[in-house]
Amino acid sequence: MGDKFSESEQGSLQKVLVLDFGAQYSRLIARRVRECKVYSEIVPYDISVDEIKKINPQGLIFSGGPASVHVPNAPRCSKEIFKLGIPILGICYGMQLMADMLGGEVAETGKSEYGKTRLLAKEDTLLFKGISLEQDVWMSHCDSVKTMPVGFKSAAATESIQVAAMENSNNKLYAVQFHPEVIHTSFGIDILKNFLYDACECTPSWTMVSIIEKSIEEIKKKVGRNKIICGLSGGVDSAVAAVLVHKAVGDQLTCVFVDHGLLRKREAEQVEETFKRNFKINLVQIDAQERFLKKLKGVTDPEKKRIFIGEEFIRVFEKFACELKNVNFLVQGTLYPDVIESGTKDAAKIKTHHNVGGLPLDMDFKLIEPLRLLFKDEVRTMGEELGLPDEIVWRQPFPGPGLAIRIIGEVTAERLEILREADAIVTEEVKRAGLYRKIWQSFAVLPGIKSVGVMGDKRTYAYPIAIRAVTSEDAMTADWAKLPYDVLERLSSRIINEVSGVNRVVYDISSKPPGTIEWE
Repeated sequence: MGDKFSESEQGSLQKVLVLDFGAQYSRLIARRVRECKVYSEIVPYDISVDEIKKINPQGLIFSGGPASVHVPNAPRCSKEIFKLGIPILGICYGMQLMADMLGGEVAETGKSEYGKTRLLAKEDTLLFKGISLEQDVWMSHCDSVKTMPVGFKSAAATESIQVAAMENSNNKLYAVQFHPEVIHTSFGIDILKNFLYDACECTPSWTMVSIIEKSIEEIKKKVGRNKIICGLSGGVDSAVAAVLVHKAVGDQLTCVFVDHGLLRKREAEQVEETFKRNFKINLVQIDAQERFLKKLKGVTDPEKKRIFIGEEFIRVFEKFACELKNVNFLVQGTLYPDVIESGTKDAAKIKTHHNVGGLPLDMDFKLIEPLRLLFKDEVRTMGEELGLPDEIVWRQPFPGPGLAIRIIGEVTAERLEILREADAIVTEEVKRAGLYRKIWQSFAVLPGIKSVGVMGDKRTYAYPIAIRAVTSEDAMTADWAKLPYDVLERLSSRIINEVSGVNRVVYDISSKPPGTIEWE
């Protein structure tokens, strides 16, 4: 995942590495392992043996992938990994790679399997211990293991293939052709638990309390007696990061809320209410609306918007830090999906997140990012454990660049005001319908175009508003929310009647992929 725990934690934290061979489910594998209360970290498939030894994991999981082991340049790990004595679980492509590298035979048998498949597991196997031997699993493959490597035995079969799972318990090597991480595999979590608890001898100790305790310890060690500032936006990520760091360093922390003019309606008031009064955290508000609007004048490219906003945030923080004096550290609420979408060694850049790829290279701060290894649902759980109110913990995600990336085209004061009012109506109506907690995100978008309409028997030429509502678990994938027609009707009626400058409302029914959740 890019960031690792410090060397002081390497010996104490049990962890399992997921070697990513390009699978769409790699992140899901890591999530499922964490649900078993074992820390997991995604690493490149070509990670060196020395690096693995340094991390000292309890186990390794080879992910699936789109390639065949027979194609040129198919991704392969070092063969020396199998000599480390660390338990390994191969999934789909990971199983085929294990078989191929250890002398077995993988072939296209002409018996492809996709979707739900009936599996018959063998008795006296580690992976299927204590669970039903006949079960439904989720398959997605055309190649299969035809001949197992020496020392392996078949652990399960389907109607089409004889080796749907295999084990070599002497060498602690296990593999399944199906995907235990997806919910369509009936006993997937149980299979993972058997590998984690029995093969890897992990204990389910990676709880939210332990995460908080380790984070506080690391923050204290890193910051020492230095002053530290936190960029507080009011969203759940920065809020949880702020409260966590405050627990670690107390009054050494000053939170800085930058009103860049790109906020939701009444955002500034809510932030002040929550953090000054409820948590007694040092909070400074900086009015930078004019500064940000000037920076964005004439800018229409979404990547440039994000980069300009990210840099401007840092410059505002640097100016404040000079006034505060002797501030070396900046806290950010960066999450793992932010890092992945901004581009890593094994993930193409989807869009630059202002707090990752948008950071200037010459900034003066050392970053403190205590949530960088966490998914959104884990951050919410941490927020509840830290005592944050529900209205903050369960607030829908809001991008750091704010409404700037929900305006398609140039950002102007007029367009911001239109979008702010429309967005507030979307939130009000979704809450009124009792859907706010069931939807990952729901918001308004203002495309920088105009269309003809008729209002009061007169021709209008005004903006459309697009409504975006999606369901998701972690923002890595998402589906459009099937809002009831009466909710959509109220949204359209209210926005057109109450927001000046709007004469049309449309609903976005795109999933992610191929679209992203935000329009920019």
